[in-house]
Amino acid sequence: MATDESLRTQVRDRYAEAARTAKAGLYAETDDCCGGGGCAPTPAGPQQVIFGSGLYDTTQVVSLPETAVLASLGCGNPTAVADLREGDRVLDLGSGGGIDVLLSAERVGPTGFAYGVDMTDEMLELARSNAEKAGATNVELRKGTIEDLPFDDGCVDVVISNCVINLSTDKPSVLSEMFRVLAPGGRVRVSDVVAEDHLTPEQRAERGTYVGCIAGALSKQEYLDGLAAAGFVDAEVTFTHEAAPEIHGAIIKATKPREV
Repeated sequence: MATDESLRTQVRDRYAEAARTAKAGLYAETDDCCGGGGCAPTPAGPQQVIFGSGLYDTTQVVSLPETAVLASLGCGNPTAVADLREGDRVLDLGSGGGIDVLLSAERVGPTGFAYGVDMTDEMLELARSNAEKAGATNVELRKGTIEDLPFDDGCVDVVISNCVINLSTDKPSVLSEMFRVLAPGGRVRVSDVVAEDHLTPEQRAERGTYVGCIAGALSKQEYLDGLAAAGFVDAEVTFTHEAAPEIHGAIIKATKPREV
């Protein structure tokens, strides 16, 4: 049985390799990439793409540095549902090569700001390089874990994430940290892999590896219960596409009450 620390090391090593692959000009795909669904766009059409940059509208990413797109390993496009507004302060958990940070920075404009946090040095280096290439001046990438965010209380308006929370071995801490850093009335807009409620943890593990974004997935009800326990209201989990049998890419939404 893998320990929490060994799983975190596996995740860090996998994403370090993904960063190196993207820097070499290749899609950041590994043998177990996000459950084996493939990270690069496929000719079968968008409905067949399970993970990666193919889940973004090409018109969205055409202006981004190629290495930001190549490094995308997500299971959705949280910026498409984040309802970002001019002046918003956005935080991307597990920001990787920076694709969602850069898209958010464009949306919030010069009066807003987009932060990213990642625990992998190679991804942070790649993301900072991509931000410089994009000429993004309203972006900051910080090193840290999503279980212990290096941000002050109430400092952001929106928290986004793309297929990262499932990789955490301490999801209650992640949800609590999201609540802490959000300002009152702040919004959660996350893409993640989520299991159907009847699947046991053992059945989830049978369908894919932990570092492949499958074995560590919460169920829909576990997600809703976790968000409620952290203090969020108006939580909802919407399945978008199947990532493995009875396990789905999903959009998770929730709100921090204005009075807490």
